[in-house]
Amino acid sequence: MKFDTSVDEEYDRGLLAAQAALEEGKLVVLPTDTVYGVAADAFSPRAVQNLLDAKGRGRDMPPPVLVGAPTTLDALAVDIPSWLRSMVAELWPGPLTVICHQQPSLTWDLGETHNTVAVRMPDDQRALALLKQTGPLAVSSANSTGQPAAQTVEEAEEMLGPRVAVYLDGGPTSSGTPSTILDATGTTPRVLRQGGVPLEVLHRFNNTIEPAEQDDTA
Repeated sequence: MKFDTSVDEEYDRGLLAAQAALEEGKLVVLPTDTVYGVAADAFSPRAVQNLLDAKGRGRDMPPPVLVGAPTTLDALAVDIPSWLRSMVAELWPGPLTVICHQQPSLTWDLGETHNTVAVRMPDDQRALALLKQTGPLAVSSANSTGQPAAQTVEEAEEMLGPRVAVYLDGGPTSSGTPSTILDATGTTPRVLRQGGVPLEVLHRFNNTIEPAEQDDTA
């Protein structure tokens, strides 16, 4: 099923259909502020495996988790440094993914995470509306591994097809630039992928953050 979120009636129906599909362990494609994402219930190991299978990924590439509010970070992560709290408070919602130590009490299975979790709050009202209804979602870029990330729902549908139950059409994404990924789990924080938030902005909160390596293609 595909819903045009620019039409009020379809927007409401689309959110309800997406929520129902996710509760049944199915996949949903949704627009974000970076690229289109494919989402699964983060707390359903079967749904997360379906997501990885749809993309052609192994468990060694676990999906990040999207949240609907900055405060949800504390429910998912521990040992969050004060500079990272300040960064998230200012830059979320936005194109910044932070990798933290996972809450030991979580009973999900996102893959080989090594007890870490990658978290982001997207700056897209449709995505946030869905997240407020569902709670945290495992979300990866809506594409087959090795292909460019989808910037329209049609591109996502071409690559993922019937493996996705609900497509939310939000028109072309505004940037097409992926999020910056910041690993805050080590002694020295490091950018794993340079994206929508430049290093000089991150340095306002911690000037020891190391840049991404030049040959990084993640």
